[in-house]
Amino acid sequence: MYKCITSFADLQAYLSGAALAAFDFETAPHPAWAHEPKAALDPHKAHIVGISFSVTEGSAVYLPIAHMIGSNAGPLVDIWQWLADAFFLNPAVTKIAHNLAFESAFLYARGIVLLEPVYDTIAAAQLTLKAPTQFRGLADSGLKTLVPQLFGTEMPSFETVTAGRFFDELDPAAPATINYACADADYTLRLYHKLNAWFDGYLPRHRWIAEQVESPTAAYCGIMRYNGLKVDRALMERKAADAEQELERLRGEIAAIIGDVPIGANASTSAFKRYLYKDLGLPVLKTTAKYQEAADDEALILLSEWCAENRPELAPLFRLIQDYRRWGKIKSTYIDGYARHINPVTRRIHADLLPLATETGRFAARNPNLQNMPRAGADDVGVRNFFIAPEGSVLLSLDFSQIELRVGAFYCRDEKMLETYRAGGDIHDQTASVIFGPGRHDKEQRTIAKNVNFGTFFGLFPRGLQRTLRFKAGLNVTLEDCEGIIANLKAGYPALARWQEETKRKAEVRRFSETWLGRRRYLPGITATDWGKKAFAQRCALNTPIQGTAADLLKLAIGRILAGLPEHPWLRPLLQIHDELVFEVPEGRVAEAVAFIRQCMEAQPFPEFDIPILAEAAVGARFGNMKELNNDA
Repeated sequence: MYKCITSFADLQAYLSGAALAAFDFETAPHPAWAHEPKAALDPHKAHIVGISFSVTEGSAVYLPIAHMIGSNAGPLVDIWQWLADAFFLNPAVTKIAHNLAFESAFLYARGIVLLEPVYDTIAAAQLTLKAPTQFRGLADSGLKTLVPQLFGTEMPSFETVTAGRFFDELDPAAPATINYACADADYTLRLYHKLNAWFDGYLPRHRWIAEQVESPTAAYCGIMRYNGLKVDRALMERKAADAEQELERLRGEIAAIIGDVPIGANASTSAFKRYLYKDLGLPVLKTTAKYQEAADDEALILLSEWCAENRPELAPLFRLIQDYRRWGKIKSTYIDGYARHINPVTRRIHADLLPLATETGRFAARNPNLQNMPRAGADDVGVRNFFIAPEGSVLLSLDFSQIELRVGAFYCRDEKMLETYRAGGDIHDQTASVIFGPGRHDKEQRTIAKNVNFGTFFGLFPRGLQRTLRFKAGLNVTLEDCEGIIANLKAGYPALARWQEETKRKAEVRRFSETWLGRRRYLPGITATDWGKKAFAQRCALNTPIQGTAADLLKLAIGRILAGLPEHPWLRPLLQIHDELVFEVPEGRVAEAVAFIRQCMEAQPFPEFDIPILAEAAVGARFGNMKELNNDA
């Protein structure tokens, strides 16, 4: 039964005593943003119009609070205070929502941190299977998609109910309004029970991940998205002008060599490829997946090296093309691309953080993709310097130190690795000693050791190592030397090779790999007769326990931080990027913030994990100019 309630007493009567309840917000844009599509989804441009709740399947109530016609509930001050204390912050009530990040952001806008226990049915859905070896993606997990599939009924559509109006223009007492709002909460609750029954029957550990890892992470993501990163727009505009000037110069110098051959925005036009391979007659050193001549960055590097020996007069062209591509990406992706997403209300960028967008459980980001932001000092314009702290505050980042290597050492149980981390030693120096022998190591040997370490647990092959050292480290190491490096690595870390072989064998028997917490990844190609498919699946079998467990550790830390935010209201989470969490902090609160966040990140994640975890802190007014803090900061 669905109904509209406007009495504070009726709300209390419905929710009081409930151990779990689903809820859903209906929102509408502020008048100033009514013309903008999707403004109702932005808590900086919109407001909550009403809230639906469901405590039992088939039952729901709708609480209107900001409709422009009809009756709204009141008194709102008392209602919001009671909801905060008795519901959203209550540790005795499981709060369920479909796309919890959305509700979390709108609550945070009201100064409320949504606290555990929470349950995000859209995250849980992505941890269930839509085919025997395929998990649901985000696009498969919308409420309007799942309900017909799992319950055999169609939900009322927003477009049909609103007929071109905003939700606050509807009569809250109208049956269509009540049915639409209440159905969202009701079917979210039904979905909670349906998904948990599936987990209990097929993947019990995924239920724990949904409840204890992904749902708190979703609530935290809503807070990060709401806060966003403050942008130095003036600096961005200056760098855009500098980049365009550099591109114009490069276009002119390239044209002086190749004439009027169009190169487009990225020097990847079919005309330019014809010029390289037909007009110049250069050899095809790399092909695309469709066996056509490649012209990506790696292909151009190979051609450049070939020309340096065989056609030295063409070497300047390839240097210019590489510079042109680099500057083109900087401008299109990191300047123009980021600028398009600056919110006019906040002057900040509020990216979408996607905690379940990868098969290992690592985060992704979109609108824009801040995950691929260049590291400080690794680009020509200093992209990270676009992001700044407001006056009186600083940016603070805490980054897990070598978390994947630590997780790898935990898995393979190699004594040398374990001892290095337990004693606070340098794993890169230890690996250099394993490869090249004890003693002092020069810069090149240490660079090789670092690159080897980052591929150690994922199954190194000599040719792959050679390519990595060549294209990522700029080192030309012979194939024979790479074979020797890998042989020494396996001999020096004997438990590593045993773990790799055992993990691949286990994955081949089970047809899946998983993290320590039980996050599963199916590997149908692990038994393929095609060597390429099988080798890829084997790499995934090795990659998933390491990268996936590292991702789980970060999300567990996020849950601890979320729980402490009400006691640290001045701490503003902004961003997750790789193994790093970024915050905005008042200048006088840095030491307090570092102590709290480190405690959350360095806590033992589960009883079996016996390797120290370290979080390195850095602080600064600009994200690209952060100063490292010592462990006592």
